[in-house]
Amino acid sequence: MRNLVIVEFLSVDGVMQGLGSPDEDTDGGFTHGGWGAPYAAAIHEAVAEQPNNTSAFLFGRRTYEKMAAFWPTQPETNPMAVQLNTTPKYVATATMSTFSWQQTQALHGELTEAVAKLKADGDGDGDIVVLGSGQLVQQLMHHDLVDQLRLFVHPLLLGTGKRLFRELPDPRRLTLISSATTSLGTAALTYDVLRD
Repeated sequence: MRNLVIVEFLSVDGVMQGLGSPDEDTDGGFTHGGWGAPYAAAIHEAVAEQPNNTSAFLFGRRTYEKMAAFWPTQPETNPMAVQLNTTPKYVATATMSTFSWQQTQALHGELTEAVAKLKADGDGDGDIVVLGSGQLVQQLMHHDLVDQLRLFVHPLLLGTGKRLFRELPDPRRLTLISSATTSLGTAALTYDVLRD
């Protein structure tokens, strides 16, 4: 059984919206897009320290479209581009059926059953990693499908924007399994989700 791992870059007040560029996600009149740029070096530093057991990626449709427009054009000297471009990718979507980014397919069927099947498929090695994809993460958390959270918390308060953690049907207990701080003050925190 593969683990489902959520990887998110957040402000201290939990905002995940519009990390990469000003026009990435302006929903709700969000005007702080691109807030992650000053921490780009910290992101690379923090990610380099994390173990990489990724055997597949899972995206929501909007995040997939943004990623697919950027990463296939990046050079092979970029290790993140190589990993994203060569690793199987699944998209939770009911509106897309064709994909230009290599090794991508739709996640078919009802989300809970489809993700459970994806976790059970394969030889049991590796992680299924979700990047961004806030709406999808909410559903995965709601249905208790998440096994681990890898949070990169940047030293910034945005005061507005979409938060990663919203309403849950029940509390989720976590256990901290690793923590580190980058040179720019980003806290890299890894939590396992406990199940009673």
